[in-house]
Amino acid sequence: MEQFADRVAVITGAASGFGRAFAQKGAQLGMKLVLADIDGDALGAVAQSLAATGADVIAVPTDVSEGAAVEALAQRTLDAYGKVHLLFNNAGVGASGFIWEMSANDWSWVFGVNLMGVAHGVRVFTPIMLRQNEQAHIVNTASVAGLVSPPAMGVYNASKHAVVALTETLYHDLRRAGAPVGCSLLCPAFAPTGIAEAERGRPARWRNEAPPSASQLLAGRALRKAVRAGRLGPADIAEATFDAVRTGRFYVVTHPAIMESVRARHEDIEQMRAPSDPSAPPQASA
Repeated sequence: MEQFADRVAVITGAASGFGRAFAQKGAQLGMKLVLADIDGDALGAVAQSLAATGADVIAVPTDVSEGAAVEALAQRTLDAYGKVHLLFNNAGVGASGFIWEMSANDWSWVFGVNLMGVAHGVRVFTPIMLRQNEQAHIVNTASVAGLVSPPAMGVYNASKHAVVALTETLYHDLRRAGAPVGCSLLCPAFAPTGIAEAERGRPARWRNEAPPSASQLLAGRALRKAVRAGRLGPADIAEATFDAVRTGRFYVVTHPAIMESVRARHEDIEQMRAPSDPSAPPQASA
């Protein structure tokens, strides 16, 4: 997909982080924007700031874990612009700690947003793109946690590994259908986004009554530190992602240093070894 001006982009998780950066980049390229997020106030502020620069933008508060809400988002998009050319299934949340200490609500929340949000986006918007029979593209945000499995991040890892599998399959299915629709898999490492503060947007139905465990508190502090230390910002990630869309590249791994851990994981599988810890410091040579 080489042309962006006057094309329609739908972006979930658009109120902060990568989603807001995708919206800003899309506005710079002259795209018509449909922004979605569960945080309606923050979403409205982003849309207002982009409109002030001349962007053609609408904001649609959306809980992507709800299939009916994503269907409503698609209808609002068609009502406003008639088509959709670029979809960012980007909304994401995180919960961390020892995997056996994660509650049923933790699993439902993280999988509801990270996996089912992507699944609903693909389910609802792909048929629209296919009917258009025009160049279009889908970007699913996973994570390097979908390529490796760091400790104390089991729920998040599992959700992101599922997004990787979903998107790789989507690629094959689109090719079999002979569709002019491409897709890309975004796998960033830690970057200064709002993921560490996602708990504030957890719906009431999925909140925990019990206080966090020691492992959850420790993992939360480690996550916030890692996010703050990220060397690439959301704008850098957005630039790399739009480049991938432009060139039709599938894997978008924004932090190449992680590939050493990815290779180690693949070698562990091939050699039938126990899994390496991707968060452990490299071993010094003898």
